[in-house]
This record gives sequence, C-alpha cells and structure tokens, in this order.
Amino acid sequence: MDLLSKNFKNCFVKGLPNLKFEKDKICDACQFGKQVKSSFKPKIYTSTIKPLQLLHMDLFGPSRTASLGGKHYAFVIVYNFSRFTWVIFLSLKEEVLKTFKYFCKKVENEKGYSISTIRSDHSGEFDNVGFDDFCKEHGYEHNFSAPRTSQQNGVVERKNRTLQEMTRSMLNENNLPKFFWAEAINTACYIINRVFVSKRKTKTPYEL
Repeated sequence: MDLLSKNFKNCFVKGLPNLKFEKDKICDACQFGKQVKSSFKPKIYTSTIKPLQLLHMDLFGPSRTASLGGKHYAFVIVYNFSRFTWVIFLSLKEEVLKTFKYFCKKVENEKGYSISTIRSDHSGEFDNVGFDDFCKEHGYEHNFSAPRTSQQNGVVERKNRTLQEMTRSMLNENNLPKFFWAEAINTACYIINRVFVSKRKTKTPYEL
C-alpha cells in the first residue's frame, strides 16, 4: 500500500485512484509469501563428552581435475568433541564403505574407544544396505540429516567449506596447477587441526 500511495502522489501511473489506508495490521498473504527458513542458532556447548561418541561425515566431489594420485573425491570425517578432522581421498564414491570400515578399525584401535554415533546426509554412498548392515553389526547408531537441511550436518558441511576455501586460496596465491588440490586440502586439514577452534577450549583438536 505504501508503494501504491507513492505511485499516486508522484503520478507514476495514469488512472491510479488515490487509496487511503491505515497501518493497522500486517497483511497475512504478504507475511506468508515472504516467509523464509529460520536460521539455525549455533550451540554454545559441545554435545559430546567422550572420544568417538559422534562422528560427522560427508563426501564432496567429483573434482573436474584429478589429483596427482588420480583421486576425484574427498571423504571428510569430523570428530564432534574436538573437531579433529580426517580427509581421505577416493577415486570413486563407491569406495566410501570400504574406506570407512578400515577407518573405524584404525581409529578405534588408536583411541581405545568405540564409535557410538555417526551422522551424514541421505546421499547414496551413506544411505544403502551395505552401510546399514555394517552399522548394525558394530552397534553404530547412524543419524541422517533431513533432506535439503544441511544445517543438521553443519559441523562437517562448514568444515568442507573451510577446507575448500583454504585450498583455493593456496593454489591461487602460489599459481599452482589445479591437480595439486588434494595436497592443498591435506595442508589445510593439517593446519586447522592445530589451531584453536573455540574460545572455550585451551587445546587444539590435535591435542584433544
């Protein structure tokens, strides 16, 4: 209505009647039509208290340029409590399950704890019979984020973004060919595991 009144006052539209109105309420149709998804407020606490209680996982790729080792995908796993990050490079996304099986055995032996819960999206490499059977066999609870709601798996989604931004910056700054992307991601991952991620923590992810 403000716009109509302004158009009449400035004679922008011929034949437009002079409409008078009072701002007594919000237009329901406008309010509904302009609704947006509410933002997700960041947590002020870490929801896990022991090692390997929760792992966030995601796969990004394929890269249009193969790495030096012929890889096209990066399998990213983030440990919720410390935010320590692992990146494993794959040639095919079908390698995710085999790679994750090896990862679980290795990290559980190193930490002396068992994985409790894993969280991922509903993409085919995670949401399949083989992955489901493996989780049931080892007693892992597998949580999925809701479709088109990446915020529910935001820990690893944000980590992916950070890794990719750092990678592009390093390659651009040093004028390196794009096939060095895996080496750049490895370097970025090494760095973020050794810097403080929270004011509430006095140790880096590597130390935790």
